[in-house]
Amino acid sequence: MKNRTVGMYLEVGCFVSCLCGWILVCSTLPTEYWNFSEVGSSVLTTANFYSNLWMDCISDTTGVSDCKYYPSMLGLSAFLHACRALAVAAVATGFFGGVLTLIGMKCTKIGGSKLANARVTFAGAVTYLISGLCGMITYSLWGNRVVSEYMDPNFVAQKFELGVAVFVGWGGSSLLLVGGAILSYLSGREGLHFSSNKGPRRPAMYTMARSRQTSATARTRRTNGPSLFYQGHDSTGVRTTRTPRPASHPRTATYPRSEEFV
Repeated sequence: MKNRTVGMYLEVGCFVSCLCGWILVCSTLPTEYWNFSEVGSSVLTTANFYSNLWMDCISDTTGVSDCKYYPSMLGLSAFLHACRALAVAAVATGFFGGVLTLIGMKCTKIGGSKLANARVTFAGAVTYLISGLCGMITYSLWGNRVVSEYMDPNFVAQKFELGVAVFVGWGGSSLLLVGGAILSYLSGREGLHFSSNKGPRRPAMYTMARSRQTSATARTRRTNGPSLFYQGHDSTGVRTTRTPRPASHPRTATYPRSEEFV
């Protein structure tokens, strides 16, 4: 009972961790500060450029900001399409992972039996791992490109720095990966352990325990009778009879006809 209570508390903690990580990942999608850059030599003439997966924005020292969505979806680079797809996949898989985990947890008692709950929770944990992996790949690709362009001396276009959304995304993805890994270990130890013990079972055979009395009875019942099988006759266990013959003829054993066995 104590181990079950500790396991339930661990599941709740992992679920809260994964839920917080998923919320952080979701919050980065509408955030404009994936990368930013400052242009200007003085405070009065400084302009800030920042962008994300969907738009480019600019703001000046007066606080006026303006954003413009990317004009053509087909004209975008493959890198931006890959980051968009991975980010959306991280949000979608995290949502389904939360639903599965909430159904299969021990404290909710919605899934049914203990084995079914463990398997549903394991499926939710694996979904959380996929969500965290997609998010981590997205922010790592974005950060690697920003850093490589900033450090490249031959890059003549405007250089950007890492925005706050990338760091928030890294934190949320880490929570998803850690919580999903612990949750998959706890639930897999219960759900997959039962399934691994299942193997080809032989049909149940019921035998009577032999005691001294039954053994003695079996020994006393043994009789040295003729064989039960004869070629061309049924195995009914009827003893053969011998008929007397004259002395001039050799003695031969005769067997009963088939009518005698009926």
